[in-house]
Formats: sequence, structure tokens, C-alpha cells
Amino acid sequence: MSSELSVDHLLGIKYLKPEDIDLIFKTADHFKEVINRPIKKVPSLRDITIANLFFENSTRTRLSFELAEKRLSADVINFSAASSSVKKGETLIDTVNNILSMKVDMVVMRHPNPGAGIFLSKHVNASIINAGDGAHEHPTQALLDSYSIRERLGDVKGKKVVIVGDILHSRVALSNIFALKLQGAQVKVCGPKTLLPKHIESLGVEVETNLRAALEWCDVANMLRVQNERMDISYFPSTREYVKQFGLNKKLLDSLNKEIVIMHPGPINRGVEITSDIADSEHAIILDQVQNGVAVRMAVIYLLASKIKQ
Repeated sequence: MSSELSVDHLLGIKYLKPEDIDLIFKTADHFKEVINRPIKKVPSLRDITIANLFFENSTRTRLSFELAEKRLSADVINFSAASSSVKKGETLIDTVNNILSMKVDMVVMRHPNPGAGIFLSKHVNASIINAGDGAHEHPTQALLDSYSIRERLGDVKGKKVVIVGDILHSRVALSNIFALKLQGAQVKVCGPKTLLPKHIESLGVEVETNLRAALEWCDVANMLRVQNERMDISYFPSTREYVKQFGLNKKLLDSLNKEIVIMHPGPINRGVEITSDIADSEHAIILDQVQNGVAVRMAVIYLLASKIKQ
């Protein structure tokens, strides 16, 4: 197994090879042990400076990246577009080049436009990590999801995973499909037809519009929220109607004749895609995902930084 990644940036799962995912997970195993020690820091990246550029709102992802960087002893600068010169009309490349002229080695970026990270990687001399670009990809979320499945079920290969909800607007869904297929899992998507992309089957996934049937088939259900902020028209009659058809509750889960693992990338709309008693139950690994997010992001940052150092 190679000890370095085949890529210089993490722009999307579709650019990774199966052995890259293996390497990230083995490195994350080591860092997971580190973050559970009394002293949670390692001096691995003392000479690396990382800029977190968030042009879109974020809580979990931004905190998780910042914590991962600080656990590795990197120098961190945080940038929020809301309070920056972007509001004065500055372009993305100018913003980033100004930051890089301060000698930054790596950029973690979330941006509302799909492909922003790819565009940036061609124009600036720094390692780029995509922390979500519009409705395109969110690679570290897919990696931590797969890592959490591997931790709970032993392996991702051969497992049946259903992704439920707003697939159309979800970068998490797309990255998860790429990551799960790359590791040999079987994937179905489930949701209202209006929230399923037209040619989704071309990605090698099956479509199921009946939630009960999907749950009876799967080992793992990844429940996505409805992304109202990306909707300019109404995709279903009402939230009540959506909950009736695609909301997961305890009665439905208990009526299955097997145990399944419940995941959610957050933020959770309790009582919509998932009820509180399920989100807080032993079936759910939602908080494990958050903890694993730090270890996985430490692994990604460490592996990309080791290529910069060379």
C-alpha cells in the first residue's frame, strides 16, 4: 500500500482511488487514538499554515476542520466572506492570492458555486481541500460517513446503504455515492421523485420511492435534510406530506424485522426527516460521525501536507 495520496488536492471523491481511501482511513485510525488521549495534540504540522475560507455558512464542518488543524499544531487563519472584501466586489482569485501572499500552504474552502475548488486549484499555488462546493461535492463528509460505517459494521464492501431525502440539492449525497461505490457498497437513493436527479441511475445506484421498502433492504440509512435554502420552487406539497412519506420515526423502525444503522450529516431538522427518539437512540451513529470527522480531517490534512513538505 502506498504511503502517499495520488492527488495533491482533495477536490472531490471522484478524483480518488480506492487505495487513497484506505490510506486516509488507516491514518485516521491513528489520529482517532491521538484525540482520545489526555494530551490531544501532535506536532506534525508545526511549520504549515492553513487558511479556512468559508463563503457559505457552516458550523460543524468549520469547527471540525479548525480543531483538526489545531490538533496537528498547524497555524490557522479563519476567513468569513460575510465580513470580508468579497462584499466589496473582490474576486475569488484575488481574495485567495492576497491570503497566499501571507505565505499560506493550504486552503480549506467552502463556496456556493460548484467547481470553485477545482477552479482555484488551477490558479493558485497551494493545496486545496474542498469543504463543500454548492450542490456538487463534500468529500470529507463522505469520507467520515464511510469511516463511521467501517467502524460500526467492520467493512463498507458489500454493505447496502440507502441515502434518503433531498438528493437533488445534496453535495453529501453525491460524494457519498462516489465513496461508497469506490469501496464496493451497494447504494440506493430514496426520496420524492422531484428531489431525485434525472439521470441518477447512471452513477450505478438504484432508485426507490418507498421508504419502508428501502429500509427493509438496507444495512445503513443515511437521512438527509431537505435543503430549503437551495430551493427556489416548491418540490413537494407540504412538510407534513414529506414527513408522512419520507420521515423516519420509531414506529417505522421498530416494525422492521432487523436492526439498521442510522446516519445523518447534520444539521438535523428534528421531526422532519428523522424524529428525536431515533436521532438520540442507539441505532444512530450521528455523534460518532462528528467525532470521526475530526480524525478523518486530520488524516486528509496530514497526508496532503506531507506532499507539500516534499
